Amino acid sequence: MLKDKIAIVTGSAQGIGKHAVKTLAQNGVKIAIADINPETAEQAAAELSAHAETIALTLDVRDETAIERGFAEVASKLGGIDILVNNAGIVPHFRWGSPLWPAVADMPHEFWDDVMQTNLYGTFNCTKHAIPHMKNRQGGHIINLWGGGGTRALAYMVTKNGIRTFTHYIADEVRDDNICVVTFSPRFAIATETAPQEAKDRMPSPEVLGDGFVLSAELPIDASGKCYAFEDGKLVLEEAMPG
Repeated sequence: MLKDKIAIVTGSAQGIGKHAVKTLAQNGVKIAIADINPETAEQAAAELSAHAETIALTLDVRDETAIERGFAEVASKLGGIDILVNNAGIVPHFRWGSPLWPAVADMPHEFWDDVMQTNLYGTFNCTKHAIPHMKNRQGGHIINLWGGGGTRALAYMVTKNGIRTFTHYIADEVRDDNICVVTFSPRFAIATETAPQEAKDRMPSPEVLGDGFVLSAELPIDASGKCYAFEDGKLVLEEAMPG
């Protein structure tokens, strides 16, 4: 069903994003690995090239001009854009033992802005510039990441709950264009390859998400606007989206 579709996954040189591109590639999807780090993006693209046609795209999701140019480059090289996974983000890793983020009373405005610009504005920027390409393909799938953050993750949770609301309402805007927009929730904290070994020993890796991204990219249009998680080999509907 996904063979020869074309996907852009942001923040996909490592972690959950890298798992997403790997599973999509294994299902015949052409992949654009979009990441702010050019070296790791190129390395991930080289690793994936055995499974699918893959290109690396150096991309800062805060830079709308770069996104517009980069998405046009992907469409030109691979033939279009069918799937967008908005995965790039600044994430608190408190369960890895990372320091707590500043309380609001002590938070520099620059810190707040950086989280907002990356997580929430990045999702807006990429969605905005993927839509015209998906319209050219008579449809597509946009998958936005949601996750919990816990104590002192206020800035992160504001962005993630904003993304859920964004998903709910943008779904209505593009439904007639056959573009399905959903939120995908890992449900729990995950230790990626950059986590300390101690965290890797006690926490699940991205592989626990199985084919969650593949199944999300196959959802019918009537699923648009909803939030899903992966459980026991299938997608399950999370609690109702904001209304």
